[in-house]
Parts: sequence; C-alpha cells; structure tokens
Amino acid sequence: MPVGITWWGHATCTIEDSNTRVLTDPLFARRLAHLRRRRGAIPPDEARRADVVLVSHLHADHLHLPSLGALDPGTRLLVPRGAPQVVPGVRRLRHLRITEVVPGDGIRVGELLVRVVPARHDGRRLPVGPHRSPALGFVIEGEARTYFAGDTGLFDTMAEWVGPVEVALLPVGGWGPCLGEGHLDAGRAARALGLLAPRAAVPVHYGTYWPIGLDAVRPHEFHSPGDEFVRLAAGLAPDVAVHKLGHGESARLEVAR
Repeated sequence: MPVGITWWGHATCTIEDSNTRVLTDPLFARRLAHLRRRRGAIPPDEARRADVVLVSHLHADHLHLPSLGALDPGTRLLVPRGAPQVVPGVRRLRHLRITEVVPGDGIRVGELLVRVVPARHDGRRLPVGPHRSPALGFVIEGEARTYFAGDTGLFDTMAEWVGPVEVALLPVGGWGPCLGEGHLDAGRAARALGLLAPRAAVPVHYGTYWPIGLDAVRPHEFHSPGDEFVRLAAGLAPDVAVHKLGHGESARLEVAR
C-alpha cells in the first residue's frame, strides 16, 4: 500500500498509512499575529479530519489553539509533556483526547505505531514561556516509516533516534528573513538526508507565512528554500527521491517497508 502525503502549508501535513490519517502541526489561519498567509488557500475541511494529530512543540505556529479547536470531537492529540500546564488553552480542548508525550514514547493508533523522538529546537511557548516542554519529532510506523521532524536543527544522535525510515518530511525554511539556532535550512536539511538515508523526502515549513510589511526583505528566504533543497539534495543524497509539493498537493509514495 502506498503512503499518501499531503502538504497543506507550513508544517501542516496529512500522512495516510494503513488506513489511518495523521495530521501534523495544524495551522489553518489566514493570519497569525504578525504573520499572514501569502501562498496557498486555507486548508479545506478535509484537512481537519484525522485519527491522530501530532504537535511538535509549543510555538504558536505549531500549537495553534483555534486550529486545534476546529478538529473533530474525539480526535487523538499528542502534545509535548507539560503543554496543558504551560499553555492553559490546551486544557480547554475538552473535545479532544489529549496525551502528553516525551522522546522514547511509543503510541499505538490503529495499525500504526507513533514513536516520539527528540528535536533540537527551543520548545517554549514564546516569547516568555518557561523551558518545561521538549520540542519533538515523530516517526510514524505502518506500511512505511515516515519521519516528521517538526522544527529542528541537526543533532549528533538524529539518525540513531530516528532509525531507518522510508520517508522524511523535513523543514527547509521558516517564516522570516533569517533562521536562528535550532532550524534546518535547505542546506542542513539536505545534509540530514545524508544521515537518515530515506527513500523519499518532502520539504515543508517554508513559503507559506511571512511577516506583514516585510515583503521586500530578503524575499528569497520565502520563495526559494524548496527549490534549493531539491538542488542540494541531488548532490548530497542522490538516491533520495525528493517530492516538492505545492500547497494542497498530494503524493502517493510506493515506499513500503
């Protein structure tokens, strides 16, 4: 059975494996604080349908309370440990089945095993949140093994934690004119492919949101990361098939384990 990947924009993806739908870091807003959606339509109602939703860390563009509030009642939600204490709005999501997780956990959802792995990223609820919740990545194991990196930089034990995978969903950019510590840009994401050696990769976390009023400030940081990742991956990881998706576009990947 092929694995289906749909990229809705930013870090929001639907992964379909073993008749189970996994949704990552849902963000369905046209505007978030100083950010506005510059590419891609707001995801349709279909995007809100999932068997399990994964939240990688507490930043508002990854843990977005209005988007989580729009999920169907009874949806399973995995969040970093401590999220309900640090972000009180999480406790008001009473229509969802919330499980707090840390690296090393494994959660069964239907025929899938969702493994929780670490990420190298500031997982606080910015701008002043305490360091109480880890930033996470996830490996979804079913017909294939799919790594959703969340937001992360490279770290020495990445390949050890992630293990063998067939698909990697990697961030290659951000939402502003520069990337700070704990992020992958196109070059570092291509290096991650060399470490992880998946069969297929999809670049995410770029080309969707941009600060209001900064359209003319380093616009290449918004427009080019996907193409740059494709180019660099061809040199650093030529055996990996890179699928650069448009907003709302899907790919069916024949990468069974």
